[in-house]
Amino acid sequence: MQIKPRQHLLDIWRAMARHSFEDGKPILGETDGTSSVADAERLLCLLYPATEVPAFRLDQPDTTERDVLRALERIGTRLEIPANIISALAHFMRTHTDADNRPTFPGGHYFRPGGPGVELSDEQSRLGVVDSYSMSITLCLATLGFLKVYEASTARPEMRRAIGELRETTNTRLTAAMISLLRSFTVNVFDAESEQGKRLIQVIGQGSQSDRQVLQQFSRRLRPLRATIIESLTRGIQFDESIRDESQLFECGWAWGVVHGAPEVTDLETPFPGQPDGFADRLPYVYFTVVALDGIQDLFSERTLTLGLLGPDQQKLAEALRLRWELSQQYWSAIARFGAARWPLEDLPWQTTGLRLESEYFSLTVAAILVHDLIRRKATDDDLTRTVAIMERLADRGRVTSRMTRDDPAVRLHHPGVTMPLAGSERTGGLLLWRMTDFSAQLLKRSIQLAELSRNIAAQDRLLRLAEQVFEHLWSRRIEGEDADGVGLWDDARAVYPDARDVGPRMSWSITERITECLVAARNLYEQQPIRSPELAGLARELLSEATHLFGKEQLEAGSTRDGSRARALRSIESRLDHARELVDERPATAVSLALPVLQELDTLAQARGAAAQEV
Repeated sequence: MQIKPRQHLLDIWRAMARHSFEDGKPILGETDGTSSVADAERLLCLLYPATEVPAFRLDQPDTTERDVLRALERIGTRLEIPANIISALAHFMRTHTDADNRPTFPGGHYFRPGGPGVELSDEQSRLGVVDSYSMSITLCLATLGFLKVYEASTARPEMRRAIGELRETTNTRLTAAMISLLRSFTVNVFDAESEQGKRLIQVIGQGSQSDRQVLQQFSRRLRPLRATIIESLTRGIQFDESIRDESQLFECGWAWGVVHGAPEVTDLETPFPGQPDGFADRLPYVYFTVVALDGIQDLFSERTLTLGLLGPDQQKLAEALRLRWELSQQYWSAIARFGAARWPLEDLPWQTTGLRLESEYFSLTVAAILVHDLIRRKATDDDLTRTVAIMERLADRGRVTSRMTRDDPAVRLHHPGVTMPLAGSERTGGLLLWRMTDFSAQLLKRSIQLAELSRNIAAQDRLLRLAEQVFEHLWSRRIEGEDADGVGLWDDARAVYPDARDVGPRMSWSITERITECLVAARNLYEQQPIRSPELAGLARELLSEATHLFGKEQLEAGSTRDGSRARALRSIESRLDHARELVDERPATAVSLALPVLQELDTLAQARGAAAQEV
């Protein structure tokens, strides 16, 4: 199934508007007010394409396109849509603000109790979580950009007041999210002889070397990273001083929430009071690290920088987050590719060291960090090709591109999903769990990102084929049925796994939002110039060289004739040759396709001229 970003995004917008709006007003469903993550995901399904795809822009009503207006008719008319979006955003900001006007980031119903028959307490449901911090960064930046552009399009006093109020609350939420994300970063130091140390050595050594050799390689390979952590990490973190000892192993990344004992961030020009206490253990999760990386990169997007969306304190926080962004990518990329032979990441499934879990989902999350690192250093070498093979294997093992067998355990990747305990959450009265059900959507997102990065024709072709297969799988999982909740959105896993037991349609803003992201990424991929083939570029130049020579020869003869049709043909040939020369470096295949008919036409002209000469 070919990915058609415009058509499919409009389908999602149409379904999202039908599900979430009535006469321009947001419909408050069961997720509203209970999970800031779900509420942010819902709004991003609309706002992310509207701020990232020029053809979907809603912040300049005079330029909104007709098919976009038809898809969003439940939200309002051309002039009403921006105002109603601002109203929905203001409602989100109010809903997730406490009595002291401080932003809150509750995981809500995304948290799950750690035992049967146990219910979440109100305190537990209000706990902040990295998903919410990261999603809030993306949502706040999209909102600020939307407001900055739309403000120039309206002169209505009440609307300008609403814009000013929303901008203030959005900036406050953005700062709070950035601070919380800083305080959720952690470095976990442990001895090589500990249980966790032995597991890490086993994962990266793969049994091919002695523990001592693996420890020496770890120390040597990660020495620069260790030094950077010791010298440069100051804001919002406390780490074990034993990290200075090179015989100690360590992991870095994001815990599930603010770390227990994390100091407040105080070195800002404008003090930010009310920073909540943390409960999370100093245990990095690859899942929450990927989530944090996705949000942080939006702080450095071209749109953020061009529109100047960050204030002085936010810029300072962004630089601190960027350092952690780079450290995490370098660490997990090094761990994933450790050694000289087979990568640890190629040894599926990945085993987590702190939680002693293993799953293809964790392989995918580590691969996602590797993708971030490949993009950061613009790698187009063997690392990318090997990562493509890993993605293809994960698609097969997850039964995304292969048939599910009877009682296939792989279906648990999709339903009920992979569950993780949140270490330290027991400080709130009971252990909490976090469940991930977006394996296929994450696989699609990373495949498209890799395809966008790849400059190798064979690798990109494999990635595009994989992305189309995964997208077809996901598109088949949309909820159908007139009376179903979330019809046209996600997720109905049973549509592709009919033999799966106890699987039914369930509305998931998490999967819906990630598919929306994937379509925006696919649009960016198609906006790129196609990969240039050196072989075709050489052939194109040879064809154009011959065509230019023959054209010059025909011009010599043209001066002695009054044949108007011949003159017009030569002018057309000259125009096409000029166009082909302009394309030869960036689109050599197109240049070849233009040169071949020109050569054929020049030959026809030459034969006609020869025949005419014989008649004379």
